[in-house]
Amino acid sequence: MAGALRSLGENVRGNVAVIFALSLPLVVGGAGFGVETTYWYHMQAQLQAAADAAAHAGAMERRAGSGAEAVEQVAVMAASENGFDTLAGAAVVNAPPLTGPSAGGDAVEVILSQAAERFFTAMFSDGDVGLTARAVAVYRTAADACILALDPTASRAANFAGNTSVTLSGCSVMANSTAADAVNVQGSAQLTVDCLISGGGASLTAGATMTECRSAVTQAPPVADPFADLSEPTASGGCLNANNSSLSPGRYCSGMRLGGTVTLAPGVYYVSGGDFRVNSNTTVTGTGVTIFLSGGANVSINGNATVNLQAPTSGTYSGVLFFGNRSGSGSSTFNGTADSRMTGAVYMPGRAVDYLGNFAGLEGCTQIVARTVQWSGSTTVAADCTAYGMRSLPVLHLVQLTE
Repeated sequence: MAGALRSLGENVRGNVAVIFALSLPLVVGGAGFGVETTYWYHMQAQLQAAADAAAHAGAMERRAGSGAEAVEQVAVMAASENGFDTLAGAAVVNAPPLTGPSAGGDAVEVILSQAAERFFTAMFSDGDVGLTARAVAVYRTAADACILALDPTASRAANFAGNTSVTLSGCSVMANSTAADAVNVQGSAQLTVDCLISGGGASLTAGATMTECRSAVTQAPPVADPFADLSEPTASGGCLNANNSSLSPGRYCSGMRLGGTVTLAPGVYYVSGGDFRVNSNTTVTGTGVTIFLSGGANVSINGNATVNLQAPTSGTYSGVLFFGNRSGSGSSTFNGTADSRMTGAVYMPGRAVDYLGNFAGLEGCTQIVARTVQWSGSTTVAADCTAYGMRSLPVLHLVQLTE
């Protein structure tokens, strides 16, 4: 009996050994498969990161105006710098994408593929594992701004109301505000513009036509003050009297209240102690002029006044017609007859600007950068004004991964 039990035990041990030997490849293969799938997942994540970087770089290049060949070169270079082996893998760059929601639009599509080597799992299947990653980056093509509202939270920071009819040719409207109605077009207003761009939302209950953007761009990153590097002039010399028909640049300590026919000589006019005011039926002319508003000074131009002023085309204040000190507040009103021309930038970072006139600068060259901007006039404004010494105001560098 004892011998039979020993024999049975030996047979069981032998069977277990045989079963273990037969199942060992499965156990090792299963463990290897777990290790390899983790390895493949890691490689896939790396490949996707490279595709994302490539699409983003390609979209930036495309937005800058480069052709398909240059976009592909930049995209492939970005993929390589992010770990993609261009010799072992394949890269396809499509600008615009061929498929998906962004097909045919302002976007760049990158498809990367490479093979992942097998190790343990080679006993179950021959050949490498094919990995593929796809990324699509959309770029915005908004032109420079000719109207920029800097307030970070104001409702209706850029507001078009009333019977205004405004055409902004080759430029956009930008509001940094995060309010839901940061850009507002209402009433009977008619606005034609490249793009409407908002740090928050846009309320468009009237006729807004966008020629470059399919819809208002919302939740956009804020734009830095484009004139932040411009130093404020300092007051010097004695106080000058504004009650003359011919005025010289300098310090006006009691404001400037202009009437009749007035000519401003070229230079910087430092206005404090009162507003820059142009009375009814007044004609004001001047070339190479910058008017600086100090303290609480603001601008008030009557609708029956004719104002023909042009900013300097060179020097420190090139292209700047009105410059409100950064600590100032209040509201400035720009009005005037249809014969008026104010060529240059109206820079009022701390003030609200109400632009009521049915006029713009020479060849439409007017820019407004202010805390808030309300436009109620009817006119045409242009953006390419470098001939008049004005700066470009880039407002949107947005490139977004969408797929």
